[in-house]
Amino acid sequence: MQKLNLPHAALSLTERAGKTYVYDQFRKKDILLTPEEWVRQHFLHFLIFALHYPKTLCNVERGLRYNKLMKRTDITVYDRQGHIFLIVECKAPEIKLTQKVFEQVATYSYALKAQHIVVTNGLQHFCCKLDHENRKYSFLENIPSFEV
Repeated sequence: MQKLNLPHAALSLTERAGKTYVYDQFRKKDILLTPEEWVRQHFLHFLIFALHYPKTLCNVERGLRYNKLMKRTDITVYDRQGHIFLIVECKAPEIKLTQKVFEQVATYSYALKAQHIVVTNGLQHFCCKLDHENRKYSFLENIPSFEV
């Protein structure tokens, strides 16, 4: 898999029937290792080990209903009061992070009342703070560390 612009993550990889799987510590099972999953697993490690997000407040592939459709967030992080602090949308490294991608993620995030969103392809990472009242977002220079 491609080297990412994220710290090294000690992932548990296994081969079965010619395919590579990664053990997902959140879903507690092996997941087929796709380029998007490679980014998701590295970003989870980055949140936990570099930015000190508690593992217990992180959720992977959380289902949500939006306009009567079932959608999934790649990574959802809660604050200590149970509110959504951060939603992360992971794309494969070859996917360009366009305005359309941001608008899609922001739309879901407004519905969930998330405080921040991150869009990453493992090479580039963009973080926005959401203004729910005015339905706007502003880009941040850094992804916020978890505050106790």
